[in-house]
Amino acid sequence: MSLGPELSAIECQQIDAECNHYPQRRAAAIEGLKIVQQHRGWISDGTLKALARYLEMPEGELDGVATFYNLIFRQPVGTHVILLCDSVCCWIKGADSLNQYLCDKLGIKPGQTTADGRFTLLPIVCLGDCDRAPTLMIDDQQHGNLTPESLDQILAALDSETNTSGSTLRHAVADSHVKAGGGVDD
Repeated sequence: MSLGPELSAIECQQIDAECNHYPQRRAAAIEGLKIVQQHRGWISDGTLKALARYLEMPEGELDGVATFYNLIFRQPVGTHVILLCDSVCCWIKGADSLNQYLCDKLGIKPGQTTADGRFTLLPIVCLGDCDRAPTLMIDDQQHGNLTPESLDQILAALDSETNTSGSTLRHAVADSHVKAGGGVDD
């Protein structure tokens, strides 16, 4: 798999499969961005240019699509992306104090990535899990009714996963869909 600006064969194959659903290749722009991000973790300028060429669309138009959607990352992110809900329901239930707890624990501010590249902390307007506020999503797993203690358990489980497997798998955050019951459906 190529991690340079050119698209890899598997990325092209997956994008072609999506393009088959549309009358014009450019209509698969969002799916193409999600596919490339799934493989690379984020969309660099060079990758955006290569994808725009592949989808036969202007680079500026694809950049407009990429920057419109907040789950398409145009800067490098950590292995695990933490999306902390800051909507009204979560704020009322203490999301601001959880945000500060995570910032202190990870040594970063919202929008930053830890020095070891493991975590990126991002605010998100709503995860659709208000009945379990405060809530966050890490990779493709949603967690609700959060406390500092439950955050410690979640982070410890990620450490355990890393230590057990020797590496962690990047999950396609952009592919996560919240079920009506508050869970995550792939």
